[in-house]
Amino acid sequence: MTTSPSMNARDWLMLTVLSVIWGGSFFFTGIAVRELPPFTIVAARVGLAALALLVGLRIAGISMPRAPKIWLAFFGMGLLNNMIPFSLIVWGQGHIASGLASILNATTPLFGVVVAHFLTRDEKMTGGRLAGTIVGFAGVALMIGPSALSGIGAHLMAELAVLGAALSYSFAGVYGRRFKAMGINPIVTATGQISASAVLMISIALVVERPWTLAAPGMPTVAALVAIALISTALAYIIFFRILASAGATNLMLVTFLIPVSAILLGWLFLGEVLAPQHFIGMATVVAGLILIDGRLLRRVFGPSTRGTLSN
Repeated sequence: MTTSPSMNARDWLMLTVLSVIWGGSFFFTGIAVRELPPFTIVAARVGLAALALLVGLRIAGISMPRAPKIWLAFFGMGLLNNMIPFSLIVWGQGHIASGLASILNATTPLFGVVVAHFLTRDEKMTGGRLAGTIVGFAGVALMIGPSALSGIGAHLMAELAVLGAALSYSFAGVYGRRFKAMGINPIVTATGQISASAVLMISIALVVERPWTLAAPGMPTVAALVAIALISTALAYIIFFRILASAGATNLMLVTFLIPVSAILLGWLFLGEVLAPQHFIGMATVVAGLILIDGRLLRRVFGPSTRGTLSN
């Protein structure tokens, strides 16, 4: 049976950095939804990110491809990886707490394992990968705590929206593999899919929400939009496509396990938030899940025969 590629130290480092960057996106979104409607937030996010990346490519002397086939792929990726999930998450966060949204978003690897198994030849499901994914999800739920689950079901449509975003992300991870086959630089890929997303989202926001009629947002909202555009989108997707090219779609989806870990540690370091026992237990459980998924440590401890056991 063919299995997905393993992660090397560089891949794990990039995945950790990406989790820290994306860990702030729920916080920034939570600020923005207080003053702005969802499509306007997403349009501003991808529009500013696309502008920054296009300027960066121009300065670096890198040209964007012009082939219609490539741009069609960019629009497909933008739809699955930006337009659909961003809109669903922003709308969902307007009705449910960020903690619950984080837990629901952490189902992405669960969807990713299944989607990659059926739609790829080299990222098939293994026993170790499935077990590790379930353990990792349990760790996320432990970290966020039972209080986040207390309102589950109260806003069913919002919860389903975030789950829909997780499913869309899993399809995007598999769809995005084609850019490596096309030989497209990860920076160009990130710029292309975000630019395509900007065209789609700005058009929708102008028609549906007419942002020019809204009250001018305050400085905290403006700062949150700039941060989520430049850091959590432009920079994040450069790293995203580098990981996708080297480690595959299923491994890339593991970032959603690390995002709550990053968010909690950042709160402890910079906001003086207290770490409770549940946080340490949850983090340890996430690490255990990642060890199961990676498999290398288990093979060192139990020998090469573990590979066959994990692949059943």
